[in-house]
Amino acid sequence: MKPLSQKTDGFTDSVIRRMTRISNQYHAVNLSQGFPDFDPPKEITDRLKEIAPYGPHQYALTWGAQNFREALARKQEHFSGMQVDPDQEIVVTCGSTEAMMASMLTVCNPGDKVVVFSPFYENYGADAILSGAEPIYVPLNPPDFCFDPDVLEAAMRQEGVKALILCNPSNPSGKVFTREELQIIAELAIRYDIYVITDEVYEHILYKPNTHNYMATLPGMRERTIICNSLSKTYSITGWRLGYVIAPPEITERVKKVHDFLTVGAAAPLMEAVVTGLNFGDEYYRELQTHYTHLKELFINGLWDIGFSFVEPQGAYYVMVDISEFGYDNDQEFCIDLARKVGVGAVPGSSFFRENINSYIRFHFAKKEETLYEALNRLADIRKKM
Repeated sequence: MKPLSQKTDGFTDSVIRRMTRISNQYHAVNLSQGFPDFDPPKEITDRLKEIAPYGPHQYALTWGAQNFREALARKQEHFSGMQVDPDQEIVVTCGSTEAMMASMLTVCNPGDKVVVFSPFYENYGADAILSGAEPIYVPLNPPDFCFDPDVLEAAMRQEGVKALILCNPSNPSGKVFTREELQIIAELAIRYDIYVITDEVYEHILYKPNTHNYMATLPGMRERTIICNSLSKTYSITGWRLGYVIAPPEITERVKKVHDFLTVGAAAPLMEAVVTGLNFGDEYYRELQTHYTHLKELFINGLWDIGFSFVEPQGAYYVMVDISEFGYDNDQEFCIDLARKVGVGAVPGSSFFRENINSYIRFHFAKKEETLYEALNRLADIRKKM
């Protein structure tokens, strides 16, 4: 038989999702795949109940229901100060995963190059390959995960570089890029005529004194920034798969076409239900930050008491833990043993690093208090079991 596409030779299936399956296999507390075990806001689920008998149950407009896009544009302007045309600058997608893929297919031709910071969310490398581009990795150096501007410039000035992917706040490191760092990236993007594709799904999950700065609001960046985002984390609805792209009209016109043939459109009843959340006032987002700050402190204080070495996150809901003391050469084997022997699921850090780094694992703490306490109780005996 003729060989299959070579594109899929360059990456594996999702290590994150694989670790969920392994956690389930060993009945481990799943701190690997980043989804909450608590409910979405009641206002949103109540609205879903209201519309369930009546709909909408058929296709919405391909690039998103009108009221959804209008509510999203208002929210974006409120938090970023950036006016967005809901008809020409928004495409609603099936999660930020599709938003990123559609954006990459819109920007990249086969043979182009895309700059990616490492460690990185695992989808980015696969997205680049599937779009025919070559990923060029720039290290975020532990423990503070800062980048060297000279190394970044050397990557961005390579022939054929079309875009840079920026996850802020960052998964998996929890890094929040400062305005000064974003300004360095922006100046290089303008100098070398490069698009910046941002992943901002954790924009509202920040820990003081860190603040979120929107790349598109920096001077000269509105026309070359493609915002990819999702409602999954902000409203605890990861299974609803509602994401979006915000970009200038000439870009979104292309994204609409890619999106149309990838998925046709996002789920109409779910878009209708979540408009309620998009209209929430500031108090919701303050409470969200307070809630996740509490969970972060609970979890990292527990890790500290157990004696782990880790990098405290500035944003998102992940923590990178150093496992050097356990003597494993392979962090994937460590994570399998952690699920099997200790009963806690984690993600091997090597799945995020382009560099040969096997000394970190990633936990997430978007869980109920009792879930985190159970995980910490199991981890307390880790040195006896591993």
